[in-house]
Amino acid sequence: MIFITAKFRVRPESADQWPAIVEEFTRATRGEPGCLWFDWSRSLDDPAEYVLVEAFRDDDAGAAHVQSAHFAKARETLPPHLVETPRIVNFKVPQEDWSELGEMAVSG
Repeated sequence: MIFITAKFRVRPESADQWPAIVEEFTRATRGEPGCLWFDWSRSLDDPAEYVLVEAFRDDDAGAAHVQSAHFAKARETLPPHLVETPRIVNFKVPQEDWSELGEMAVSG
């Protein structure tokens, strides 16, 4: 799978509305057949920073995502709400889902 984590530094005046601003993009991306997950979190240290954790099944799914109409729209509508270009980490990982964190195993 393609595993991506991206940090978005949002303008302070847009920070509280960011989930609504990205709602359509998020919903459309989650609906893509090759999207495994697409999850936003807000930083505990900086309320104007959001972290996106996303994964796509394979290269074809990743390509379909960046070529989609909703991605093109996001490229136009999201940058005015940002302080800077988002930062990204992108890796191919030989698995299809999350693994368990064995060091913190929960027994029932």
